[in-house]
Amino acid sequence: MDVLDAMKDRHSCRAFTRRPVEREIIEELLRLSGLAPSAINLQPWECTVVLGEELRRLGRSLQKTLKERQATCGPEERKPLAEVFGRRMSEAGQRMAPLLAEMGTDIPTYVNQGTLDFYGAPAGLVFYIDAAHPERRLVDAGILLGYLFVAARALGLATCPIGLITQYADQIFDFLNVPADKVMALGVAVGYPDESAPINRLVTPRALIEEWVRWY
Repeated sequence: MDVLDAMKDRHSCRAFTRRPVEREIIEELLRLSGLAPSAINLQPWECTVVLGEELRRLGRSLQKTLKERQATCGPEERKPLAEVFGRRMSEAGQRMAPLLAEMGTDIPTYVNQGTLDFYGAPAGLVFYIDAAHPERRLVDAGILLGYLFVAARALGLATCPIGLITQYADQIFDFLNVPADKVMALGVAVGYPDESAPINRLVTPRALIEEWVRWY
């Protein structure tokens, strides 16, 4: 698949089949992602791959903690957001709600519980950087992730970024035996899409460049 086609065709998958992803394919995906640029070639990213039943065990553990912490998906704003951001979230929610209704569920239930189980994907990738790095090195991890999402599509894989898990980083690092002196960047669900799931018909709109680009 052409890289531009992969960029245009990619969208987040929120329901996966049970078909496992071969280790060789995941390794190739990570090799391609690792071609991403980084400041002064630090390549600060690190990753733990969680597969199969171990991923399900992690998901069950996180869903149990969800009931205690009530840390849920949201923008986590530091101050009130501009109206445009609320409008974009609302547009996504309006498109998602009827699809989930077809599945007999709703946004809070499906998104919060599904996110913490990586939406049933056969593989979960957890990305982090060493705490010795300044916070801006997370931008480098973000560049790698951009490569990963496009490369995955080109390899015939579906993905979904999992941001909520950053609020459970301590528990996840303990479960995965990751040293505590790391800073989580993002989780990624990887697998093959369940084409029969209504939620996978969701395609969220993108803002026109006039909304976010200035020329000077």
